[in-house]
Amino acid sequence: MEKTAVIAIGGNSLIKDKDHVEIHHQMQAVDETVKSLISIIEAGYNLVITHGNGPQVGFGLMRSEMAKGVAPLVPLAVCGAETQGFIGYMIQQRMLNRLQENNSRKDVATVVTQVEVDAEDEAFNNPTKPIGPFYTAEEVEEKKDMGWQLVEDSGRGFRRVVPSPLPKRIVELGVIKKLVESGLVVIAAGGGGIPVVTNQKGELEGIAAVIDKDHASSFLARGIKADLFVISTAVEKVYINFNTPEQEGLDRITLSEARKYLLEGHFATGSMKPKIEAAINFLENGGQEVLITSPEFLADAIEGKTGTRITRDK
Repeated sequence: MEKTAVIAIGGNSLIKDKDHVEIHHQMQAVDETVKSLISIIEAGYNLVITHGNGPQVGFGLMRSEMAKGVAPLVPLAVCGAETQGFIGYMIQQRMLNRLQENNSRKDVATVVTQVEVDAEDEAFNNPTKPIGPFYTAEEVEEKKDMGWQLVEDSGRGFRRVVPSPLPKRIVELGVIKKLVESGLVVIAAGGGGIPVVTNQKGELEGIAAVIDKDHASSFLARGIKADLFVISTAVEKVYINFNTPEQEGLDRITLSEARKYLLEGHFATGSMKPKIEAAINFLENGGQEVLITSPEFLADAIEGKTGTRITRDK
């Protein structure tokens, strides 16, 4: 019986740094990441790839702002769909090239993925996710008139903030399952998915929000009953007491130990914390194993030579 792995690739897999943001730079970064993903396929897994899209959404919103008066403003949900499409194209193309190089006949497909959230999620009462460009104090009132919420960001200006609700349902889950079962490499739930809610007519509609990519990836991994959930990040393994003289890399830990370290505050918000939370959610809901490492160490991590493995308690 074939096994399935879901890998959530991080921002460093798409944009290395602020000096390498052009599309050809992103293509190069994707190509490097895809080369490492081949090791998962070679280990006998069907593969589902998820990805972030924060910088790309930011650029899209800036382009929309700059074109105001010439072209219509692009809603956040539509911008999310656009970035799923073009990032999916980059991963899809480079994955096909690498599979062909390895004499594989596997096909690759990108699914533009909607993720339903609860309109009553408490996150809508406390928007915290910054998106888009910085604005001056003079521009704030104009943006507030558009119904936006803005906050001052570390003395650099004001930024729009939107809710970050938890995923409730992956609308295209059935399609993703069928593609995986057919042996395709699938790219799905990019950027955490396009947030949608069910309106009073019972119809889906997009909403201005951002779903955490790691939480959505964990939710997807549970939905397709993946055997392995891989979280690709900027470090070789997870550390406790990070950046202190007592720093310690974790090779293998259990679900209970992961919960303990999380409660002790070892993982930073906006960095490793959501990844550990996503790992815990996956294991608590039937998942067997989580692997956290960086792209360049993925092949070795799959073989058990490095990375951090988190497993259920025996």
